[in-house]
Amino acid sequence: MKVKVSRKAHFNAAHRLYRKDWSFEKNDAIFGKCNNPNFHGHNYELIVSVTGEIDPETGFVIDVKILKDLIRAEVEDSFDHKNLNVEVPEFKELNPTAENIAVVIWQKLRPHIDAANELEVVLYETPRNFVTFSG
Repeated sequence: MKVKVSRKAHFNAAHRLYRKDWSFEKNDAIFGKCNNPNFHGHNYELIVSVTGEIDPETGFVIDVKILKDLIRAEVEDSFDHKNLNVEVPEFKELNPTAENIAVVIWQKLRPHIDAANELEVVLYETPRNFVTFSG
């Protein structure tokens, strides 16, 4: 029997969506106001879910305290109140779209989650716009 355990978290970060190899006009046409050279920010909401078998000894799929600490160490400490383009190494050459941010978060968390368990990241960029990545 598999059970999904989820933990919510949040972080605030600034970013700019653009490609260095495109003209300002092309970036503006594709990314619109998200191409602001002075950046813009979001209050990101994050849901991290781990799905797996319940451990018969503990009754847990994963200890939620461990998941909370992992999210803090790998995501919140790295991204919160940062300019993603400038201060987060993963986005030096990667456009920090919600899709790419979700994948990077998954990649940062995956090595710390038991390989037998599934990992899912849901990232809300706004209350109505969100992406999901499961690997």
